[in-house]
Amino acid sequence: MNAASEWLLLHESALRTGVFVALVLVLGTLERVLPFRRDARPARRQLVNLALITLDTALIRLVFPLLGIAFATRMAIDGIGVFNRLDWAPALEIALALLLLDLAIYGQHRMFHRVPLLWRMHRVHHSDLAFDLTLGVRFHPFEIALSQLYKFVVIALVGAAPVAVLAFEIVLLAGSLATHADVALPARLDRALRRLLVTPSMHRIHHSVRREETDSNYGFHLSIWDRLFRSYREEPRDDPRAMPIGLPAFRDDAGQTLPALLWQPFRQP
Repeated sequence: MNAASEWLLLHESALRTGVFVALVLVLGTLERVLPFRRDARPARRQLVNLALITLDTALIRLVFPLLGIAFATRMAIDGIGVFNRLDWAPALEIALALLLLDLAIYGQHRMFHRVPLLWRMHRVHHSDLAFDLTLGVRFHPFEIALSQLYKFVVIALVGAAPVAVLAFEIVLLAGSLATHADVALPARLDRALRRLLVTPSMHRIHHSVRREETDSNYGFHLSIWDRLFRSYREEPRDDPRAMPIGLPAFRDDAGQTLPALLWQPFRQP
């Protein structure tokens, strides 16, 4: 293990925590200065969403002896994965690894919508009735655990370098928060960004109560996957400032508590 990998392993948690806190402060400020729907007004749901990420983080630390970066380091030492068997320029390998990991997360997201058992877990994310940055961390612990296993498989196949995995984890967290932020971007800027990146207005369609809109715009960072695989939707049918967010079957207050969300995968809608 080289010095860079050792440093990443030692500081991985602090790096991710620092990025999370910084993004919450910046995006939280923007939601108040440039709101689109005003969904970021203080509410109990935000505390519930933050409680979920606390449980998710504790679960990952408890269940998985190795996190993504440590796992990538182990794969590199053992020479497992395509990139660990190639002598390419590090910058090229990192760029390709980031691209492949982003494609893999797009595929995972689409799979969580298509497979009924996986949808039961993922619908916890979709059952929120508002759209703000805390929705970006609202995931059931079962989904987080499965996602971690899935990423291990992808890392092993690709042979992604530890620095690429760290960069992707940070970008994944940043993308999840940013694309769920209730921020009003100028229309021209939004259209320009959408040519490459997922914007809040693009991802908001994905949280519509209309199932045909929910099953679209799966991308986390790059919008090219939705365009390439024909899951891209330009605009919602309803006014985006007032369109209902969430799922038709889970709109009661009792179903929005932390215990109810943890139990939701076992409920019939």
